[in-house]
Amino acid sequence: MPELTALNTLPPHALTIPFPAHGPIDADPLASPWRQSLNGVWEFLLLPRPDHVTGAALAGGDWKPIQVPGNWTMQGFGTPHYTNVQMPFPQMPPSVPDDNPTGVYRRRFTLAPDWRGRRIVLHIAGCEGACYVYLNDQPVGFHKDSRTPAEYDVTGVVRFDAPNELIAVVLRWSDASFIEDQDHWWQSGIHRDVFLYATDTVYLADLSVRADVSDDLQEGILRVRCTLDAIGEAGEHTRVEAQLYDAHGTQMFAEPLGATYTQTHPRFGVRRFVRPELLLEGHVPSPHLWSAETPYLYTFVVTVYGPAGPERSACRVGFRSIAIRHRQLLVNGRAITIKGVNRHDHSDTTGKAVSRELMELDIQRMKQFNINAVRASHYPNDPYWLDLCDRYGLYVIDEANIEAHAFYFDLCRDARYTRAFVERVRNMIERDKNHPSIILWSLGNESGYGPNHDAAAGLARRLDPSRPLHYEGAISRWMGESWHGGRTVTDVICPMYASIEEIVAWAEQETDDPRPLILCEYSHAMGNSNGSLADYWEAFERYPALQGGFIWEWVDHGIRATDAQGRVYWAYGGDFGDVPNDANFVCDGLVWPDRTPHPALYEYKYLIQPVRVELVDPSGTMLRIVNRHDFASIDWLDGVWEVIADGVPVASGRLPELHAAPGEAQVVKLDLDAAHGAGERFLTVRFYQREATLWAPPGHEVAWQQLPLPTVAAMPEPVIAGESVVVEQRPDRITLRAGATHAVFDVRSGTLASFGRDEQNLIVRGPLLNVWRAATDNDGLKLRDEPEKPLARWKALGLHRLHHRLNHIRVVAVDNGAASVEIEHAATGRDRWGDFIHIHRYTLHADGELSVENTVIIGNAISDLPRVGVCMLLTPGLEHLEWYGRGPWDNYSDRKASALMGRWRSTVTDQYVPYIMPQEHGHKTDVRFLLLTDQDRRGLFIGGQPTFEFSALHHSDDDLFRALHTIDLTPRAEVFLNLDAAHRGLGTLSCGPDTLEQHRLMDSVYRFGYRMRAVSSDVG
Repeated sequence: MPELTALNTLPPHALTIPFPAHGPIDADPLASPWRQSLNGVWEFLLLPRPDHVTGAALAGGDWKPIQVPGNWTMQGFGTPHYTNVQMPFPQMPPSVPDDNPTGVYRRRFTLAPDWRGRRIVLHIAGCEGACYVYLNDQPVGFHKDSRTPAEYDVTGVVRFDAPNELIAVVLRWSDASFIEDQDHWWQSGIHRDVFLYATDTVYLADLSVRADVSDDLQEGILRVRCTLDAIGEAGEHTRVEAQLYDAHGTQMFAEPLGATYTQTHPRFGVRRFVRPELLLEGHVPSPHLWSAETPYLYTFVVTVYGPAGPERSACRVGFRSIAIRHRQLLVNGRAITIKGVNRHDHSDTTGKAVSRELMELDIQRMKQFNINAVRASHYPNDPYWLDLCDRYGLYVIDEANIEAHAFYFDLCRDARYTRAFVERVRNMIERDKNHPSIILWSLGNESGYGPNHDAAAGLARRLDPSRPLHYEGAISRWMGESWHGGRTVTDVICPMYASIEEIVAWAEQETDDPRPLILCEYSHAMGNSNGSLADYWEAFERYPALQGGFIWEWVDHGIRATDAQGRVYWAYGGDFGDVPNDANFVCDGLVWPDRTPHPALYEYKYLIQPVRVELVDPSGTMLRIVNRHDFASIDWLDGVWEVIADGVPVASGRLPELHAAPGEAQVVKLDLDAAHGAGERFLTVRFYQREATLWAPPGHEVAWQQLPLPTVAAMPEPVIAGESVVVEQRPDRITLRAGATHAVFDVRSGTLASFGRDEQNLIVRGPLLNVWRAATDNDGLKLRDEPEKPLARWKALGLHRLHHRLNHIRVVAVDNGAASVEIEHAATGRDRWGDFIHIHRYTLHADGELSVENTVIIGNAISDLPRVGVCMLLTPGLEHLEWYGRGPWDNYSDRKASALMGRWRSTVTDQYVPYIMPQEHGHKTDVRFLLLTDQDRRGLFIGGQPTFEFSALHHSDDDLFRALHTIDLTPRAEVFLNLDAAHRGLGTLSCGPDTLEQHRLMDSVYRFGYRMRAVSSDVG
């Protein structure tokens, strides 16, 4: 029965736990003597369906311990189930399966004697599933909204002379499940705090605090609505007083704000409490303003003088204004840029029960990576998360717990669900209205657009006219709506996965629509992803009407699992026998489940960093430092600079004191000789925070930028004459020798079979054409049939099983102290030997250097390849890796803005990137040379002509492609070295636009070369 959303619950409100009137103003609500936690170990019984909840079942001895908060599906009772759009069962709304797992929770508690005579409330902050509550064998009520609190007045049910017994019966599925069809795990059970609190018989039922600012930002205007209520007989008068304190505890008002309610009924002359609203107003001159960059919080304390004496409650307050004008979202009168992510509540060990410590890690990591906004996708997140956003400084889109994705066009028009739509928006707003971090209310996600949304929007605008509304479904082009529509329900154009071309076209058009464009989801971060993020940010910075967006999403939703051999991995849809499922589509975050950053997060950090550096003169001696903040100076940062020449540092220093105001710039002079250092030169400037912040210690790197400087010609290296190259030809091999260096070619396969110095051989298998990569999630999902994706096309061409046929091998030149061998292969994966022709010419020079020139000719019907290059297998032991190119993290042609040119040192082992679904990784671009050596520093040097791209791994492409989990991979001792002339960009096609044209491989002929040398020490 969708119309019945809850029974006997208290009206939603902002939670204010009372305190005695004495004590500190910033007391922790958790320490209030009028709050009693019921978190901890409960008794639990899982039954197969609701009608099995009988007296006999409850009286039995099958109860097991369970942790609350915590999903039962994460504690050995049933399993999680992952679907994206489809429902996990076949029924049509509002029907659910008869076999409906039902969890029964039981908890016994006693009450302190001094709670006697007070009003007592049971608070359940979040329960996934329809929850029926019983106390001391009495039915109390039930509720269905899994992500906002349900409260019950249990004053008349609790007892003080004996222990109380609380029972919660939770049905996994209900008619509400159809509007909680979000893209995450279906879990079950009580996943947020459960507690009791006690109030006086006259009490603060709700508190609404609006901290506005005047148009000139010079005055703070505090408007407060105190809603009172009472049980039993109240006194003749009730007095409310309030005070505001700054961050140092100083009172903002000379006298407390106050109001008195007289409880006399005007007609009958008898006392009757009628839930009055007392309005208070105060003014603060020159207030500190709240923003994500300057999250200044005041403390508002309200005291209610009730029958038992004064009691007070408190909340944090931030003065700020929000407005939309001229296609821009303004905070405190300034246009802001949303540098955001979408965030679900998720723990890999406890599911939807996210600890405070993990939430703090989330926000610290976000701030460390310059993120300034978060969308609570797709439901109100844990309330402590909003406390952190207020304190640390993040803009928030708070989103109602509504997603009807499987019945997208239906439930938004279904009158049976109107009340649920409206109440869920109300539940969110009433719970969260006092948080300054919230700048937009969202009506939900991917639920179509219909009259139910109009009703919810009408309520939202009445409850809180100070904040704009957000709802993507009303403007979704994917679903037949228009970006010009939906004005009654959304005050921003908030598409998901719109292309750069689309948003630029919208920004360039003339329109009377005042709404800005903020992408609610973009740059889908599934696996090795986030290609062309720099192109999005170029558009955001060029067009004022484009104000950024929220990357999908923050965290991979992998669940920690252990196989039979004790190996730990992160599981995804289907790993628990959950059918139907959407496989690894739930693993699409910028961080792993343990919050370790993906390489793409460094790209995002760089693109949204608060400082930009520009050359004033080409020599690099004068720089313009641009403050990209909206509100803060950059005086909290220290800067240093360094010049490298051919990757080697040649000069460095510190920047003068930084002071640029927000949006302004300052010019600084470097103590740098314009001609310092010879060779290819780059200037790198780095910015560190001077002092500790809530999210990072002193010295944390906030921003960096690298700029090319004019190249200074180096003195040519002297040519050292060597002995002439000796050529030996036998029926089975061709050998070239230059001093101690040899190159041996297998005549039958046409491959370089051995290369090294003296008796050392560095190569197990010589270079062969490679046009395949272990598919990324954007190329196509391994566990889905996606014929429209590149992976399907590449597999049809047989790129993953390429065969090589030798056309010829011959010695073609022996002169000038050098000798050359030319090899031609045809290659195909589908028995069409014209697909690829690879001509490679090896020339061994007298100094021992082996240069390789490659020509790859691609058949007429083939284009848009994953890569064009060669792959060789190197001998075990070549573990130490150095390269001069972009690094240190992975980078690709469409995701390399953050990667710096330099000489980087690592190991082959550390090139592994453990994406939950194994796939292509470890790639580096713009490489001048690389060096692979053993523990004695002997090994292989490869130089570009002039550059190449590479990866060096202990896994083959085939290993990675076949594996479905990290535990399916066993590192090999050998090194798989890919040298690429070109490598397809990453794009975001798993959910969004494909790789841009300029980052695809569309040519019919590729020519590239490189130089190999066996070495016995570091190069350079």
